[in-house]
Amino acid sequence: MSAGDAALSVRDLQVHRGEAHVLEGVSLEVRPRRVTALLGRNGAGKTTTLMTILGLLEGSGSIRLYGEETLGVPTHHLVRRGIGYVPEDREVFGTLTVAENLRLAARTPEATQRLDLVHELFPDLLRRSAQRAGALSGGQQQMVAIARAILNPNRLLLIDEPSKGLAPIVVGQVVDALAKAASATTILLVDQNIRVAQRLATDAIVLDHGAVVFTGSMADLAADADLTQRYLGVAPSSRDSHTVGTEKGSAQ
Repeated sequence: MSAGDAALSVRDLQVHRGEAHVLEGVSLEVRPRRVTALLGRNGAGKTTTLMTILGLLEGSGSIRLYGEETLGVPTHHLVRRGIGYVPEDREVFGTLTVAENLRLAARTPEATQRLDLVHELFPDLLRRSAQRAGALSGGQQQMVAIARAILNPNRLLLIDEPSKGLAPIVVGQVVDALAKAASATTILLVDQNIRVAQRLATDAIVLDHGAVVFTGSMADLAADADLTQRYLGVAPSSRDSHTVGTEKGSAQ
């Protein structure tokens, strides 16, 4: 795939945070209308990569969104160009209601029309629309965070650790919603749960110490026990990846 065919193309991305050289020449491509998993151990540079793509951190190199250079463009302009972001720690407005959180996220007239889609994916949010977001469970707050991102017709969604800290049954709901959202947009997904990545992603990129060490299909990565153990610290599950989130458990 040429850079011109990619939804997102990153070339030789260098990022420092303080004195730490966090990203050391990261290059990657994300194909349109696909889910690409960005994987690696804690501290590998995954969140830094997402934040730099969104303009929250400075870096050097090149970042192109559908062929248009975006490195150095302010975050609010990137959001208007169609980049949505679901942060690792949800960051909902706790004192506002669910409905108010969603209204604040709406950028276009089309967002109002997409409320039906959001409520179809997350019925809990409709039932709790008048409830303060800070009083929701962790799983419900994650639903709000994802809903805010898919409320607008984004061209690229950056999603950081959507299954973090959630009970298995809630992980299943979140994964199902993201799978439906993926049919209409491009997603770059960070998640430590390799079974979630297997369920959602067709492509995989693995970072280690700020550098890309694997690029290929998610299936090939999951089938390579040595690779997943070396760079992810886990062995691929022998269970079917489509069983994600089916275990019994209470919502968190």
